[in-house]
Amino acid sequence: MKNLIGIIHRDLLLAYRQRQDLLNSLLFFAIVCFLVPLGLGPDLQLLRKIGPGIIWVAALLSVILSLPRLFAQDFEDGSLEQLLLSREPLLVLVLGKILGHWLATGLPLLLVAPVLALQFDLDWPALLQLEIALALGTPALSLIGALGAALTVGLRNANVLISLLILPLYIPVLIFGSASVNAVLTGLDPSAHVYLLAAITSLAVVISPILVCMGLRIAYE
Repeated sequence: MKNLIGIIHRDLLLAYRQRQDLLNSLLFFAIVCFLVPLGLGPDLQLLRKIGPGIIWVAALLSVILSLPRLFAQDFEDGSLEQLLLSREPLLVLVLGKILGHWLATGLPLLLVAPVLALQFDLDWPALLQLEIALALGTPALSLIGALGAALTVGLRNANVLISLLILPLYIPVLIFGSASVNAVLTGLDPSAHVYLLAAITSLAVVISPILVCMGLRIAYE
């Protein structure tokens, strides 16, 4: 637990020192959510219908923008190799890095999303459901994305490769996340979508760190 907290603290400190990169991802998310209503016009019914999907797509793309730096800097300065050679379980260290990534990227999206969602004329029940869906879904984005970052660490054009690898895996999170909010807007029960999101995240917590550890070892071999 001490090592896990230490890795999280280290990654958050590095993210703060390089906060321009974090601000770029957050700014991208805000720009997409801000410009789409301007381009579509004042049709509130249309905005309510497509709003959840637009917010989720913007969140997904902003997370992808932040993924290459998850392991890239550690790879360049040699600290990633030290983690691999450490006597501490690599699985714990990888979990710490993924959690640190979510705290630096996913959590800010979670906090900003309700303000931007007001532009789509979402009511309070829909906003609450959006927050629940993002709280359950964004950790899965970081967990799945870490696998793509591990497999492409040290490679050129990592952004493109990561997108090709993980976008198919992101589709269920995108579908169930936006569908849960749309269910509230149409008066339906969103429980099924929420449970599926929770199941995806739970499965990712179990499987993704193991695959990330394997991917990192392959990258060094």
